[in-house]
Amino acid sequence: MIPVPEVNLGGVLPALVIGVAGLLAMLLGLFVRKGAVTVGAVIGLVGVLIALMVNAPLRLMNTTAFSGMIALDTYTWFFNMLILVSVGLTILISMKYLVDQGLDLYEYFAILLFSAVGMMFMVSGSHLLMIFVGLETLSIAVYVLTGLLPGNTKSSEASLKYLLLGAFSSGLFLYGAALLYGASGSLGLAGLAKYFQSGSVSLMALVGMGLLLVGFSFKVAAVPFHMWTPDVYDGAPSPITGFMSVGVKAAAFAAFLRVFFECFSSAQVTWAHIIWVLAVLTMILGNLAAIVQTNIKRMLAYSSIAHAGYILVGMAAGTPSGAAGILYYLLAYIFTNLGAFAVVTMVGRRGEANINLDDYRGLGKSHPTLALAMSIFLFSLAGIPPTAGFIGKFTIFSAAINAGYIWLVIIGVLTSAASVFYYFRVIMKMYMEAPDVEPESLQFSPSMAFALSITVMVVLYIGIFPTTYLNLATESVKTLF
Repeated sequence: MIPVPEVNLGGVLPALVIGVAGLLAMLLGLFVRKGAVTVGAVIGLVGVLIALMVNAPLRLMNTTAFSGMIALDTYTWFFNMLILVSVGLTILISMKYLVDQGLDLYEYFAILLFSAVGMMFMVSGSHLLMIFVGLETLSIAVYVLTGLLPGNTKSSEASLKYLLLGAFSSGLFLYGAALLYGASGSLGLAGLAKYFQSGSVSLMALVGMGLLLVGFSFKVAAVPFHMWTPDVYDGAPSPITGFMSVGVKAAAFAAFLRVFFECFSSAQVTWAHIIWVLAVLTMILGNLAAIVQTNIKRMLAYSSIAHAGYILVGMAAGTPSGAAGILYYLLAYIFTNLGAFAVVTMVGRRGEANINLDDYRGLGKSHPTLALAMSIFLFSLAGIPPTAGFIGKFTIFSAAINAGYIWLVIIGVLTSAASVFYYFRVIMKMYMEAPDVEPESLQFSPSMAFALSITVMVVLYIGIFPTTYLNLATESVKTLF
């Protein structure tokens, strides 16, 4: 008899809800001549809220589904929540942006939701093929969103670069999975873990592990696999740049941690040193390159690279406290960076104008609320208390010290201090320099005001009262160890 595979639709219900919402946004958009942005946004937001509700039961689970392809546990619950929040905030930020750009595109929200489906399968995957399917679903959607601006050569160029380099990294990931299968006879994380714990690990398996490391490093924008990041972030629509910097990074790190901590923990001595080097290179290059940028999107792109380096510090520690620090850091980073890109979207004009640092001169006088919000986000990115960014860095660096990586933490602290220069340069331009021309008035849409209010409050609240969220992160990583 042919065995019937185990099916648990309740476990993947959040992804199914988001997928159905994407299909509805696409189908209803065909019949809406005007106001497609509003229809797509409402469907997307309703889908996100329903998905958040049906995601709640995952917190109480610790099992697998679909013959071990999907992990249903607290770890999946935590990252599903991060992904859904990032999608919801991106929808709120995008509504006014699309109207200002003259783009009445219902497919924008459908593709955004489909990318979230890929992310959710990626973070819950307990089989390398499932992770790969989620990775490709996510990547294809983001390639399209990056090149969405019609007639904008920078947007088209960014999409093409991301496609070519992304396809190359996906090929390396798949080749690494093939080598691991050839060595161990399994692509399931549990089977791979048993093979590596056996003690007789072949060179083929180590090469396969290295290729997976390269594939994940590309997605998280770790040096030297970061080359795509500045151009893609600069050319993509501002809300999508913000979404890529948080959603894609969170999903990639979720799969990265699950694979390496669950499968390759017995080989940690081998890969921890490589992660150490990647973390150092990423922190140094990201921060030094950001200092010389005059384009705020490129500056935030290099800043995103640097923050990937800080997260890799927690991964190099290889301890439960380091993994919990990573989860808290990603939670704080999502609200911080999406808030910063919301301000970039507000200040920008049609055709992605006003993205130079000099365009922020006098913003503190002409638009004090917007300048205050941006200052809070920059403080958090720099790791200054009482913001969430400070707690995130403190938690990760503490875990690395406890694991014995003193020099890695010293380099992290020094590079973090260097980042204060380029973050504060924006603040000085907003409050201490006068604009060259009379600034134009900026109109807050209700959705943008709501998104900015949420991000500001969360960045401050979880920075002042972090205990609950650190406990959630600690609870969520227990399944990895």
